[in-house]
Amino acid sequence: VQLQASGGGLVQAGESLRLSCAASGGTFSTYDMGWFRQAPGKEREFVAAIRRSGGTTLYADSVKGRFTISRDNPKNTVYLQMSILKPEDTAVYYCAAGRPALSAVTMENMYYYWGQGTQVTVSS
Repeated sequence: VQLQASGGGLVQAGESLRLSCAASGGTFSTYDMGWFRQAPGKEREFVAAIRRSGGTTLYADSVKGRFTISRDNPKNTVYLQMSILKPEDTAVYYCAAGRPALSAVTMENMYYYWGQGTQVTVSS
């Protein structure tokens, strides 16, 4: 499975962005999808995940209420709608595909495939 993330950019605090991740080369609907991010000098961290059917979503506490993950299985695409962006959301955002147990969706080593990352920069 190949993943291509897009939609990053430079925005001001309080603004919104929508990231997209297009999948190819596999059966998208059989994978759980996650978004992770890595800020400069920090380890990569979990942001959000959505189960195969789209019926279950999970979020990091730091983005809960501001970010929304969704997927369009016929379009083989997962989205991350980011609102009320803060400077601390500045990071490279990665999408990932895997089949983790529900208890393990926040763990990056449970994902098999990764996109190349898209930079999100939020100015204050």
